[in-house]
Amino acid sequence: MTRPLAWICLLLGLCTLAFVAAPRAMAEPLAKQLFGAKSAPSQQRPAPYGSYAKGCMAGGAQLPETGPTWQAMRLSRNRNWAQPETVAFIEDLSRFAATLPGWKGLYVGDLSQPRGGPMTSGHASHQIGLDADIWMLPPDRLNLSRSAREKISSISMRRANGAYVNSNWTPQHHALLRAAAEDPRVARIFVFPGAKVQMCKDETGDRRWLRKIRPWWGHHYHFHVRLNCPRGARGCVDQTPPPPGDGCADAQQWVNNILNPPPPDPNAPPPKKRREYVLANLPKQCVSVLQSR
Repeated sequence: MTRPLAWICLLLGLCTLAFVAAPRAMAEPLAKQLFGAKSAPSQQRPAPYGSYAKGCMAGGAQLPETGPTWQAMRLSRNRNWAQPETVAFIEDLSRFAATLPGWKGLYVGDLSQPRGGPMTSGHASHQIGLDADIWMLPPDRLNLSRSAREKISSISMRRANGAYVNSNWTPQHHALLRAAAEDPRVARIFVFPGAKVQMCKDETGDRRWLRKIRPWWGHHYHFHVRLNCPRGARGCVDQTPPPPGDGCADAQQWVNNILNPPPPDPNAPPPKKRREYVLANLPKQCVSVLQSR
C-alpha cells in the first residue's frame, strides 16, 4: 500500500512544517460552504465587513417577503437579507415604481445570504449586504404565492447580444433607473451596454445621474444596484467611484465592440478563474459573524 507523501517525508525527516501543514489547509472548508449553511442572521449590530466581493455581513436585516409595493422573489434561496440601508432603499424605490404606468411596484431578486459572505452559487459580489438585483419585469400583481415566485421569470430587455434594447424596454424603465441612480445612497448600477446607450440617447435633462449607470455583461433580466458603504461603517470598503463624466462614450464603445468584435489580443493573459475563499481570506470580523448566534 502506498503511504501518503507527507508521512514518508516525516519518516525520513525531510519535510518542513509548512509542507506537512499543507494537506490540513487544503481540507479547510470553503467560505461559501460556511456562510451558505447559515439560515439566519447573526445577533449583532448591523455592519458590513470587507468589500462587495470579499466580505460578510453582521446583523443582517430581512426584506419582508411581501410589502405594499414589492415582492421578494425566489424565496427558496433565502437571499432577501441585507443592510438596513439596502432594505430602506428598496422600499423607497418600490414606492416610486408604483407611481409608474403599468407598474405595481418591484419584483426584487437576490440581495445577500443571512450573514452575507461568498454565495454557494451565482454572484461573486452581494457579500456585505449592499447589493440588490431588481427585476426588469413590471409587476402587475403583488400577491404571488411562494410557489409562483419560484416559477415566474423576468423578461429580457436586450437585442443583438446586448447592443440594443428590445421592444420590452419602456420609458418607465428609464425613469426607474434614473430614480435609483439619483439616490445619494447609490454608488453605481450595472445594466447591459445597450440599455446605457439608449438612456444616453433619450435623456434630455440633467445627465449627471448617467455616471452611475455602468455597462456590464448580462444584467438584461435585472439591473444590479450597489450602495455606498454606510456612514461610519469602518470595516466597509467602498469601490473606486466611476470616472468623471456621463460614461456614454464608454458605453458606446462596448456596443461597437459587440457589433464589430476586435481581433483577439495574442498577448492577453488567460482569464482568471474565480478564486474560492476560505474563512481566513475574509476580514477577521467574519469569524465572529459566523460564530454569533
